[in-house]
Amino acid sequence: MDTKIHRVKPDYKLIYWDILQFKYPEKISSCKAIMQKDSLSALEVIKLNSMIFGNSEKKSIKRNQSYRAYGQSDILHILEYQKNNSLNNTELACHFRLSRNTVTKWKKLFIVK
Repeated sequence: MDTKIHRVKPDYKLIYWDILQFKYPEKISSCKAIMQKDSLSALEVIKLNSMIFGNSEKKSIKRNQSYRAYGQSDILHILEYQKNNSLNNTELACHFRLSRNTVTKWKKLFIVK
């Protein structure tokens, strides 16, 4: 019995649009630029989340950090940001709230020397 698991990516655009319409209609204009895109990357979802809900307390930030997942395009964007802004791994990790070990691992996987 072969059963294949099909992973379906959540429709973040629809989710955040409903949140904006029903709970925060006053923030629709500030989020409009991101919401007009066809699909949202992980970085855009994080940015949209902070625009809507603001920066919450440290405890909740720490808890939510463990649920973040980045696709290859997001990782490459982050590494490109590091290169363009001449940041070391520690500075990049602080900026995107990542682990330094994660940044090092991504560099080993995606940057060929």
